Amino acid sequence: MTPPVALTIAGVDSGGGAGVAADLRTFAAHGVFGALAVSALTAQDTTGVHGIQLAEPGFFALQIDTVLGDLRVGATKTGMLANAELIAVVAERARTGALGPLVVDPVMVATSGSRLFSGDAVAAYRQLIAHAAVVTPNLAEAEALTGHRVATLTEMRVAAREIVALGAQCCVVKGGHLPGDQVVDVCLEGGEETVLSTPRLASKNLHGTGCTLSSAIAANLARGAGLHDAIRGAKAYVATAIERAADWRLGAGPGPLDHFGPLPSSVLGQ
Repeated sequence: MTPPVALTIAGVDSGGGAGVAADLRTFAAHGVFGALAVSALTAQDTTGVHGIQLAEPGFFALQIDTVLGDLRVGATKTGMLANAELIAVVAERARTGALGPLVVDPVMVATSGSRLFSGDAVAAYRQLIAHAAVVTPNLAEAEALTGHRVATLTEMRVAAREIVALGAQCCVVKGGHLPGDQVVDVCLEGGEETVLSTPRLASKNLHGTGCTLSSAIAANLARGAGLHDAIRGAKAYVATAIERAADWRLGAGPGPLDHFGPLPSSVLGQ
């Protein structure tokens, strides 16, 4: 059977752990054909980002339009978009519905601390969030988008409501950086709040976790899943990918996930 198609619009991690490399592996693991548009090239490894080369906006737009003109895209995810000009290109196409359900991972700063956006990221991202099916900020990104502290479960709930109020159908505020034995995310969809909790796994290999979650959601949406099932399936997939890579020793810093480990049955609706 012809596979569904998902599009990733993101940066290239030369170390292969995050960005479009992680997205395409995640799509493939879900039986989804992956297309891509590159927003930036990075010289990156497990220890950090050592250089960034941004895409020229006109050619960036051409990449997206060429994919959309030939392939039937079932869902799209965005990762690193680097500046307001590139975000505007994506927002213009999202506004028409051409990208299908849109998953926005509002990447602003790498896990290593390297800044991945120049200019006013918050104002730029707000115009894109208005067209999103799902937004997946971590705590720091939720703080940036809302303008206030997000460091407790209560504050995560408030942030989710404020981000949905910007126009998104759903927001998943990721609580992976909170202390505790459980990783707790707050999901708000259509006024209904769900707290998603999974046991915290002992692993330093977490590079690309946010990319993987958002691309797994997009893959599930491209397969026809509803938002709630797409998010739950993605969270289960990420947990498995972290667990299977826990003993890997790839690079001097936090390593990547195992995107091709066995998928939980809930991920593919089996």
